[in-house]
Amino acid sequence: MGEKERGVKPPASKGCGAFLAHKIGWAPLVRLSMANSPPHPVSFLLGSLIVSLLVGSAYYWIIVASFLKPDPGFVGCRPDSEGSWSIGIYYGKSPLSLSPIELQQNRINANSSAWPVANPVLTCKTLSVVGYPSNFVADPFLYVQDNNLYMFFESKSTLTMKGDIGVARSTDQGATWQFLGIALTENWHLSYPFVFNYQNQIYMMPEGNKKGELRLYRATKFPLEWKLEKVLIKKPLIDASMVQYDGFYWLFASDFTRPGTEKNAELEIWYSRSPLGPWLQHKQNPIYKADKSLGARNAGRLFIYGGSLYRPGQDCGSTYGKQVRLYKVEKLTKDEYKEVPVELGFEMPRKGRNAWNGNRYHHFDAQQLQSGDWIAVMDGDRVPSGDVTWRFLIGCFCFSFAVSVTAFLGFIGGILKSVSTSSYCLVLFRRNELGTFRSYPRFNLKWRKFFNGAYKSRYCLREKMNPNSWLGMLVFCIFSLAGLAFICMGVQFLYGGNGAEQAYSYKGQYSKFTMVTMTYEARLWNLKLYVKHYSRCESVQEIVVVWNKGTPPDPSEFDSAVPVRIRVEKVNSLNNRFKPDPLIKTRAVFELDDDIMMTCNDVEKGFRVWRENPKKIVGFYPRLIDGDPLLYRNERYARGKNRYNLILTGAAFMDNQFAFNKYWSEEAREGREFVHKNFNCEDLLMNFLYANSSYSNLDYGRTVEYVHPAWAIDTSKLSSAAISRNTQKHYDIRTKCLAKFKEIYGPLPIEKLEFGLREDKWDK
Repeated sequence: MGEKERGVKPPASKGCGAFLAHKIGWAPLVRLSMANSPPHPVSFLLGSLIVSLLVGSAYYWIIVASFLKPDPGFVGCRPDSEGSWSIGIYYGKSPLSLSPIELQQNRINANSSAWPVANPVLTCKTLSVVGYPSNFVADPFLYVQDNNLYMFFESKSTLTMKGDIGVARSTDQGATWQFLGIALTENWHLSYPFVFNYQNQIYMMPEGNKKGELRLYRATKFPLEWKLEKVLIKKPLIDASMVQYDGFYWLFASDFTRPGTEKNAELEIWYSRSPLGPWLQHKQNPIYKADKSLGARNAGRLFIYGGSLYRPGQDCGSTYGKQVRLYKVEKLTKDEYKEVPVELGFEMPRKGRNAWNGNRYHHFDAQQLQSGDWIAVMDGDRVPSGDVTWRFLIGCFCFSFAVSVTAFLGFIGGILKSVSTSSYCLVLFRRNELGTFRSYPRFNLKWRKFFNGAYKSRYCLREKMNPNSWLGMLVFCIFSLAGLAFICMGVQFLYGGNGAEQAYSYKGQYSKFTMVTMTYEARLWNLKLYVKHYSRCESVQEIVVVWNKGTPPDPSEFDSAVPVRIRVEKVNSLNNRFKPDPLIKTRAVFELDDDIMMTCNDVEKGFRVWRENPKKIVGFYPRLIDGDPLLYRNERYARGKNRYNLILTGAAFMDNQFAFNKYWSEEAREGREFVHKNFNCEDLLMNFLYANSSYSNLDYGRTVEYVHPAWAIDTSKLSSAAISRNTQKHYDIRTKCLAKFKEIYGPLPIEKLEFGLREDKWDK
């Protein structure tokens, strides 16, 4: 029995001190040592913070870390608030109608399984892996010399954090590029390396506005040695481009030091009889001095097509270098200038941050080849300007808000759980009775009202937010979920990168693949989710839907970032999955069931591994087939044995020309008939065909490769339209298939592969 229950009044100073300590958060100093006291505010606060920390850590390891790329092993390609620019190449019969290199069927590099070669063709990694650490490459200019293409570009050095001019060469019309080195470096930032030929001499006019002048360099030993020829104009001109037109050389550039000029919204014109000068100002300068979204700042070389002059300009409205706009010059004289906007002539990226140029592209250089066709280079970025800074600020805000919510919950929870104030404290706050504080003049009526109101508010709060009541539980759940959500958002912004699930290069190059899925009308709702998600993956070029039964949908029904082709089959058969398709233009196909959802990052990992092993089946669902007789078992069995020797082709990459032709060969006819009869086992048949093929005889016994996905969801569980509802019956049929295929084609490879053999541990 406590003192209050026995009617014994404790010393007023001690009881009121403890009570006030609870009110202002000093409870640990007064009540911490009391054995029977309930949790105090600080205890709740510390507990809440620990829980939040654990949730944040779990979110990082389960969600965020699974999207992060491995350390590239070199200094370079670091997050930069200026962006992560890279360079792509385009082709066409006209500079107004261009398509990327991946749509060119003759751009193949068999040495890297790049079929086709895909943009970007030059990145910061191209330089960094050979000893020139770079954060990004941008502002590309082409120089055509015989059958060689030279590309000059800005490279931001990771060591000096300033721009240098790099150069790369291609001997196969842009399919592959060899970095030759740094062509020009100064003590100040260089960019926009405008390269041209004049009187059999090669000149470069880079931007170096930090020096305060426009300089011209001449090649003494092309392409890596240059010397200063002269200073053309003593002004800090930016992005200067030159063109010969109507008897004059015209120079277009920007000077943002003009009074009252908005950055990226000014354009000047200069003219001369020679590119060496002297240069005179246009009468209407500045031509532009207004809206930065109008393309005032140059975005590359001016070019002449069909007798007309065209000027690319930068739209910097929402962010620096948002997009390239193209203008047709209608009038250019020493006294007048007029231009009108026209279409640039290539399809805009639709994959957002997953695309190498999905957020912005700000430079364009088109030139005509000897064949009459046109080639163009363009830079692009997947993040906006200042992205790193904004992610850091937003992440800090989210953490601050989460800590505030956690502290509030901890404090309120501690107060509500704290012991009731003693009866003598009630007396202190009754207006008509004397108390200890009444003896002190400074505690006047206003103070008494304040403490009395605070005391009543405490009990009112305790009554309405009692954790044992439904209302109290609801309020605490809402605040708790808000705090945890902001913890996860903070982790995502600070440690999750820029949010892109981008492609992985192999031997410095990128490629594309075709997705193939098989379905029918009962699963249309699922297919729409499937197409919307996977079409945004960077390396997906096309999605082919093998329609087995029912009325096919119109491709326009899908929200897709890539073309969707519906291939309607006459017979409902699982063999249709591997039917040869001459319309598929990529070497790699990704066979993926329409009820499997995984991250684009995992898909890109699988594609990267397949490009290392294009003669294998590379997939995400391993199985171990062993015993006598052979039994079909799930992945848990393979994990228990730490071995696998088969990959389910419901989620696997393969070479479409070999795999599909092999599956529909006369050799596989009996196996196909068995698959059609049992409506099962087409994936097992493909594994047997691979394993007993001379296609992989140099690597016999290793015809499969496993990649572990961060997570995968089987959406068929949400629908009644599933092929294999009865798991045991499904496994029994597959066991019969194993026996039949072994009888026809011989055994699977004896060698069984271990999990976790790869250095990157993607197969763990």
